[in-house]
Amino acid sequence: MTADTREPQSNDQLPKGVVIGKDGKPCRSCTSKRDFSAWAQMTKSSLKSGSNAGTGAIVGAGAGAATAAASTFSSPHPTPDDCPADVETLGRSTWTLLHSIAATYPKTPSAAQQSDLRTFMGTFSRLYPCWVCAEDFQRYMEKDHVQVGSRDEFGKWLCEAHNAVNVKLGKEKFDCSKWEERWRTGWKDGRCD
Repeated sequence: MTADTREPQSNDQLPKGVVIGKDGKPCRSCTSKRDFSAWAQMTKSSLKSGSNAGTGAIVGAGAGAATAAASTFSSPHPTPDDCPADVETLGRSTWTLLHSIAATYPKTPSAAQQSDLRTFMGTFSRLYPCWVCAEDFQRYMEKDHVQVGSRDEFGKWLCEAHNAVNVKLGKEKFDCSKWEERWRTGWKDGRCD
């Protein structure tokens, strides 16, 4: 693995939608594939020609900036499996993991299991690769504390957290009364059997 040795650029030299990481460089996991590719192409072009051009980036943005950027442009082609995840791929994979954890969480968890889940969610919210998304999720968890008393309680809490992100992205909300059918048992019509 090689380090990103490209120099950080000023905000006016970046394509719209590129999120700057805390290191001052474009954040791949906070930016859609399309926007990151535009920045990479622009960087290659400017290195060849010695010029700088761009239209601005999301820097130190507030809640939902990365997810809003992700919804602005959908990648025309899925990211190949052997490339770093963009914000969209990362988000889909993360929700799959979290909902799968909820689906396998005990109906009646022990005190230790409840503590483990609280610890995991807190750590997860601090380590999430997209810093804008991480901070947004931390704020959500401060406002609406994670519910770990049972499988159903955690599954519904997580569904509502996911819906909060969906609203920011302009997506439809999911009917949280069906969270277990979607993530644990499969749809009643048998299409998951």
